[in-house]
Amino acid sequence: MITVHLAEKIGKILENEVPFSEVMLYLLDFTIYFSYLLFPLFLFISVIWFTSKLANNTEVIAFLSSGVSFTRFLKPYLIGASIVAIFSIILGLYLAPKASEGFNNFSYKYLKKGRKAVQNVNVFRQINDNEIIYVSSFDVKNNRGSNFTLEHFDKNELVYKISADNIKYIEEDSTSFYQLTNYTKRVVGKNEDILVKERKKDTLFDFKVDDLIPVIYAAETKMYGDLKRFIAKEEARGSSNVGRFQLVLYRKWSLPVSVFVLTIIAVAVSSIKRRGGMGINLAIGICIAMVFVFFDKIFGVMAEQSNFDPLIAVWFPNIIFGILAAYMLYNAKR
Repeated sequence: MITVHLAEKIGKILENEVPFSEVMLYLLDFTIYFSYLLFPLFLFISVIWFTSKLANNTEVIAFLSSGVSFTRFLKPYLIGASIVAIFSIILGLYLAPKASEGFNNFSYKYLKKGRKAVQNVNVFRQINDNEIIYVSSFDVKNNRGSNFTLEHFDKNELVYKISADNIKYIEEDSTSFYQLTNYTKRVVGKNEDILVKERKKDTLFDFKVDDLIPVIYAAETKMYGDLKRFIAKEEARGSSNVGRFQLVLYRKWSLPVSVFVLTIIAVAVSSIKRRGGMGINLAIGICIAMVFVFFDKIFGVMAEQSNFDPLIAVWFPNIIFGILAAYMLYNAKR
């Protein structure tokens, strides 16, 4: 996997004259990052290959015929799965966040031509206790946003609303400010509203440009405790990315469970000697793995792009395949 990835990216690495030490650190981060994500699938294919080889040599039949129960036969696999699951938890809580930060920073700095990894479409955020901002899109290169609005509340009542076709962040010498195009300010009155319009207006706001362009992979780079605090803060700010951040949090615990589910399925599939030998078992296993990944990706995208509950999105594949694992294990015992 590392060799294939390096072969794919070597052109851009040489083009950008990336220092050798940074490339080595990047490959280390890449290995940790993707090993964490793919651990259950690696184990799944390994168990199928090993057990199919045993079954093809009729060793599984001899083992069970000697009076040993299928549960006893399954025990070493579960012990191995437990070791991998514990390692997966350690990776997810401590090592993977740091590796994710290094991997993504390198990718956006050298491999994606300096583009920033930001969520710059439909940004909706609460910047303090009283104000909410929104931009439909933000051009990171030019520091310019479209369809900007700022709403100021006092005890849940709208006091005024500022809107503009465009907002641009400008830095000049030691000062910085925002320039609004087609500026409109509506102050809510008791009897009637006060409307102020200007073609262009330079002003200051109590938020930074970073508040308009949150980093996409911010959640992946945080340790578990920091991640929980980060999500709570983003929820309070009304961030539209909370679903994506919660997916990262819940997957830290769902991946270790996937290890057990896929291990049981792999043993149940590959412990039976079939016509066609080990190749048939591998084909069945790969198909099951592809369906599992499909479910995981589909529900993940639903949680990111809609109001679908991230907790359900993360655990639903494990529940469905857990039921499948129980059914296949029951048939295998028979």
